[in-house]
Amino acid sequence: MPGRLRRGRRPGPFLAVDPDAGTFAVRPELLVATFLQDCDGDVQQQATERLARQGAQVLGQAVGAAAWHDVPSTYLVCAQDRGTPADRQRDFAQRAGRVVEIDAGHHPFLSRPAEVRDLVLGLSG
Repeated sequence: MPGRLRRGRRPGPFLAVDPDAGTFAVRPELLVATFLQDCDGDVQQQATERLARQGAQVLGQAVGAAAWHDVPSTYLVCAQDRGTPADRQRDFAQRAGRVVEIDAGHHPFLSRPAEVRDLVLGLSG
């Protein structure tokens, strides 16, 4: 993967890609500002300590099966996400049966856990 992702897209500036090793990671100095800006300091610190490299093939690999074809689905758009812009999320969400939007960053389960809990619990009803 020589610095390119699916459909010719380049990795975001917040990613450090090592094409020789076939891995990538979030740049530690950009983690909080990009993905955790709305989380409390303890969460930000713990996330920084747990950063790990991942296999780069997941960034360009086509999805082989998607449950949303057969299972009712809900897409949670995070309006303040700096990693995956909300407009792009809204494009992804067009496939979902239901779309919910909250004013949160990339990890709402960390920054807004009660709202995510309530959303998940409300899915069965």
